[in-house]
Amino acid sequence: MKVSRTWLQEYFEQPLPSVAKIADAITFHSFEIEETEGEMLDVKILPDRAADCLSHRGIAREIGAVMDLPLAYDPLREELPTHPETSELTVSIENPEKCLRYMGAIVRGVKVGPSPAWLKEALESVGQRSINNVVDATNYVMLNVGQPLHAFDAAKLQKIDDAYSIAVRAAKTGEKITTLSGDEYTLPEGTLLITDAHADLPIGVAGVKGGKHAEIDASSTDLIIESANFEGTSVRKTAQALKLWTDASLRYQNRPSPELTAYGMRDVLTMITDIAGGEVTGVVDVYPNVPKIEAVSVEVAHINRLLGTDYTAEDVVRVFDRLGFSLKQNGDTFTVTPPFERRDITIAQNLIEEVGRVLGYEHIASQELPQGVAADQDRYHGIERIRDFMVERGFTEISTQSFAVAGDIYLANPLDQTKPALRTTLSENMTAALAHAVSVAPRVLGPDPFVKLFEIGNVFTNDGEHLSLCYGIQQVSGKKYPGAVSEAASALGDEFALHTSILTEHVGECDIEAISLSLLGRGYAPRTVSLGPYHGYSIYPFALRDIAVWTPEGTQESEVSLLIAQEADELLARIDRFDRFEKDGRTSYAFRLVFQASDRTLADTDLDPIMERVTNILNAQEGWEVR
Repeated sequence: MKVSRTWLQEYFEQPLPSVAKIADAITFHSFEIEETEGEMLDVKILPDRAADCLSHRGIAREIGAVMDLPLAYDPLREELPTHPETSELTVSIENPEKCLRYMGAIVRGVKVGPSPAWLKEALESVGQRSINNVVDATNYVMLNVGQPLHAFDAAKLQKIDDAYSIAVRAAKTGEKITTLSGDEYTLPEGTLLITDAHADLPIGVAGVKGGKHAEIDASSTDLIIESANFEGTSVRKTAQALKLWTDASLRYQNRPSPELTAYGMRDVLTMITDIAGGEVTGVVDVYPNVPKIEAVSVEVAHINRLLGTDYTAEDVVRVFDRLGFSLKQNGDTFTVTPPFERRDITIAQNLIEEVGRVLGYEHIASQELPQGVAADQDRYHGIERIRDFMVERGFTEISTQSFAVAGDIYLANPLDQTKPALRTTLSENMTAALAHAVSVAPRVLGPDPFVKLFEIGNVFTNDGEHLSLCYGIQQVSGKKYPGAVSEAASALGDEFALHTSILTEHVGECDIEAISLSLLGRGYAPRTVSLGPYHGYSIYPFALRDIAVWTPEGTQESEVSLLIAQEADELLARIDRFDRFEKDGRTSYAFRLVFQASDRTLADTDLDPIMERVTNILNAQEGWEVR
């Protein structure tokens, strides 16, 4: 919000410091300053303070509090006048939950014309354009105290039995309105409208913008002034649906107090009659449910405990007085009643924050952090040992989201409506991850690789939060290896196997909370692994060759693969055994060789000599025979 130092000065008898000093004080104690230009400050008002600070009065109160400058006057603490009642206007509210208060005033004998120079200058100092004295008065009061206002030309409304009638109701299906800007909108059903009840015609979108039908012009003499309070969520949804954001909608969506309505009406009626003439003939005030302001209690000890300070009761009283809070003191306990506009003050912590920021966080002494409770390093190391074990056996760790289609615990506001619950198992996400990995693995790992994944993560049940290990094994070709998952469980050890559930032929899950992780982690030390030089991925396609060899019984697979790798040289990117069987005292191994070059696509002329060398070296071994 743009505010003018000259305008703010009206709230103080003492001369205000420079714009730069005001900006520093607000920045350190209240809000960010987006920019300054001349006498103007653009203040970034936080949502929790927008109800009281989207106004010059609100910013003046902040400056007074943080710079310890007393206000010369406060329009929200001055007495409200008693307006004459009138039978010339009736107001009906269809839904009091969406329109919390509606005041309508009739002003007769107004002369619409240019605004006085001081009013034009005030509006222009904060980037507003002068329109005419009546509209400028409504804008000035809104910028001054924060209450949006609107003026209708009474002559453009129907009158029955010498009375106008305003109805605040929801829009009907297909209902349209042309706003003051001349744009026509088809209104979503349920949009809150201000209507001429006699004509059943919209004259404004509640809390957003007025309609063209009852626009003030140079010929207007009789006015109906609106000062109302509309429910914030309703206004925000309307502005969003119509893509129509205004100064009024910005204020309403941040829930100003309905009490502010009367102060805005008082000030705008005074200003209009002063600069445009006319007479207030009556005011209607429909206020179905007056909100109760709740007192909040806080103790000095609580303040000091949260802030890390040693403030006295006198320090606290000084802050509350500067903020304009009413309070009752009983020793070091305060019962504070915030002013009606401070809708952010609802709990003790709000008051503690006020004390901290007004006195200045920079004055809170730094303290050495206390020694924390040592973490269970053995438990952590136990988890790390499991990770090492899985990685050493060719598994790749994954991390998936904690949300699931169904579970014991459901989120109040799920980010993804298709997964509204917290997971009770890791297997659902593991199955999906396996399917995705199998679809892309050949592009990275070569033809028909094994995909081996694992995840260590929390699951959430009615019994609490538990740590679980889930792992999946699947070959791209879909070839089945019965018992592969149970073999992996056994390889982890007897204790793991005992607590592992084999969920499918591809997925197993272990409740590792049931295992003594601290015992497993004792004596653990991370291993140093030499990874060798980095070799980038080749952009050229790979080529495949298969070879099978008979070997004497007892020959290890590693012996065969080592000989192949030695002869195949640097073009061999990968070697996978895809078959093994025994017959007549001999063992047959079949390997798939993946060749790839970093600088070219390989041809038969590259691979045939290599395969010939591999065949020769295998046949040269005693009792070996390439099939």
